[in-house]
Amino acid sequence: CNKLDRDSDKSVETISKSTTSTPECSFSSSTFIDSSLILSETSSSSKLIGLVAGVGKGHKVAVMGLGGLGHMAVKFAASFGAEVTMLSTSASKEVDAKKLGAQHFILATDEAAMKKAACSFDFILNTVAAPHDMNAYLNLLKLNGTMLLVGIPPEDNRINAAKLISKRRSILGSMIGGIKETQEMLDYCAEHNIVSDVEVIAMKDINAAYDRVLKSDVKYRFVIDMATL
Repeated sequence: CNKLDRDSDKSVETISKSTTSTPECSFSSSTFIDSSLILSETSSSSKLIGLVAGVGKGHKVAVMGLGGLGHMAVKFAASFGAEVTMLSTSASKEVDAKKLGAQHFILATDEAAMKKAACSFDFILNTVAAPHDMNAYLNLLKLNGTMLLVGIPPEDNRINAAKLISKRRSILGSMIGGIKETQEMLDYCAEHNIVSDVEVIAMKDINAAYDRVLKSDVKYRFVIDMATL
């Protein structure tokens, strides 16, 4: 694993060239994931190992979950010129998703809408950390479509192999990246005025903020003002 991480740039380039043909795009999907993580988690950027090349114009991208990761994913995918759809189990998220840059919204509990969206997307960014059936969302991917995982549910998913094999679909995962990817993402953010939406709180309010997190009542991350310590 360590060797793969050190050689990830070379590995990514080789895999991308050999497996994928995509519309013209000047920014890689590794940065798509990098950006979502760094701005919402206040940590390092994500490096997508074995990634498929470029999210950009001509691609249809769906984002699962409108939280700290999801709201940034929408902003970046839209900035790359992709056609963005928000997938959520909460109808109340539609207005915010479209304000952030999503053109479309699909209520994941609407069986008719999910069936209509089958084989629609080139990429699905899965930010969901709650239990969910991944197979229902894999069915939304096109031929050669890819689901990118950045959320970690508490329970393992049972993947239906036929969902992958029948359309040559892929599932990739990512966590954190290095300094180079972080700087590339930050430069892109500065150039395109992309920032995360946060609520700044005083240290004394941390318990109340935690209770709100459990209720999903935050847009979209709490940031503690350390001057109040």
